[in-house]
Amino acid sequence: MLLIYPRFGTGTFWNFSAACELLGVKYPTAPLGLITVAALLPTEWSVRLVDRNVETLDNRDLEWADLVMTGGMLPQHFDTIEIIEMCRACDKPVVVGGPGVTSIPYLYGKANFRVLGEAEGIIDKFIEAWEAGAREGFFEAEKFKIDVTKTPVPRFDLLKFENYLYIGVQFSRGCPFTCEFCDIIELYGRVPRAKTNAQMLRELEALHTLGYRGHVDFVDDNLIGNKKAVKTFLPELRAWLAQRDYPFEFTTEASLNLADDADLMRLMSEANFIGVFVGIESPDTATLIAMRKKQNTRRNIAQSIHKIYAAGLYVTAGFIIGFDSERGSVAGPLIELIEEAAIPVCMVGLLTVLPNTQLDRRLGHEGRLQEELLQAPESGIDQATQGLNFKTLRPRADILSDFKLVLEKIYEPTAYAKRLQRLASLLGGPERRAASGLRSKLNAIAVVYRVLSDLPEARDEFRQAVVQCAATNRQWAPVVVMMAAFYLHLGPFSRSIIRQLDQQIDSLRYADSLNEPENAIAAKRILELEQQR
Repeated sequence: MLLIYPRFGTGTFWNFSAACELLGVKYPTAPLGLITVAALLPTEWSVRLVDRNVETLDNRDLEWADLVMTGGMLPQHFDTIEIIEMCRACDKPVVVGGPGVTSIPYLYGKANFRVLGEAEGIIDKFIEAWEAGAREGFFEAEKFKIDVTKTPVPRFDLLKFENYLYIGVQFSRGCPFTCEFCDIIELYGRVPRAKTNAQMLRELEALHTLGYRGHVDFVDDNLIGNKKAVKTFLPELRAWLAQRDYPFEFTTEASLNLADDADLMRLMSEANFIGVFVGIESPDTATLIAMRKKQNTRRNIAQSIHKIYAAGLYVTAGFIIGFDSERGSVAGPLIELIEEAAIPVCMVGLLTVLPNTQLDRRLGHEGRLQEELLQAPESGIDQATQGLNFKTLRPRADILSDFKLVLEKIYEPTAYAKRLQRLASLLGGPERRAASGLRSKLNAIAVVYRVLSDLPEARDEFRQAVVQCAATNRQWAPVVVMMAAFYLHLGPFSRSIIRQLDQQIDSLRYADSLNEPENAIAAKRILELEQQR
């Protein structure tokens, strides 16, 4: 079995290519899904892995294989299709799985086999069919029924650790919230299913035994979705780390209500968690309610972020522009929130209708779905920024203008560096043991010098942020250096998006000037739809 992980492409928010190159790695993260599937295969099968984000797929790899397995997320769609076509061209059976094919199975019809849903619930049926001689098939797991306590330890031995900034593990699946635009609850359900403590520690022990040290990301879509389970796990994790001289430090994703639970934040900090990604989406309460993200309402968002900082966790955050409930320009309040909260790394994207979500069903019923979800990779824009694949209530050019203004302001180099300075002054938490690996690299004077030397603009501001943190909050200096290094990607990436937005906005303004009667009819229909809701 040859496992092939498809490319994400270079034009994405998350690939941090310049920072990776500077730190001597090839890609941020490793393919956890495929190596988990590898652990479910028969032990007598020979398994190899090729990650197309970090290495070249050679013809000899395909010649070696009896069977190829591929698949991933929607932003990997085009490379997944290319892999399928390569396999068909050389007469190699290929099976595709993962959330991409689960969400839109008809797009992957050229694969010999399609495996939908969580692999633990269906892979045995596929293996049975293959060994019985089947060379085509469609297999689908029952939704939300998988017992993750029976999930095996991923095949970490298939990875080349030196290629990655960090390695991922997973504690739970599912999220208790009902955000209209989100497909996580459609794929994994609203009742988070957690692994056992012993099971999770076995995974970390496997990584440790293989010699890995440094950054580990818990890839859960909401680690605190099952608070009872995670609160039971964290003290055991802390003890495990202490016994092994703190080989790892952790990041994860969590909902903003983390700020309401001081005990949970303390447990995370004591277990060497250093950061969380939080979906903020919008500063506007009416918009948050309309998108069904009520966990972000009834609070001062910036103060909630500051509470998380004070507990010893840095925050990266996601924001979305293009919701129906937006009234006029939303750029100003969004920029103000990002600055007040002092969040350097912000993924700001355009609303995208993901398949099978509540948003997909609503807009489909209203007749407002209009554009292809997936764009060709040569567009250079990832899923977070292609967006607006529906008829918007606000003029599309206005939404894009807001998006452009936000990117211009938050990724202006001095503004980014000053948020980094404020972050360094706000981070607190207990004294922690720095894990070996990436963080120790970031402590090295030579790496700091290279990061600051490679920054094209605002070097004095970035240098001041690093020096100030080293003098007043030393334990967080590696994080500040890391975020400075991320700007080597985020600055040029945002500017490339801004250039494309300029072209799109000009085209839309021109088209609008030619179609004023049609626009008036459309505006009337949109008003009718809004009144019906």
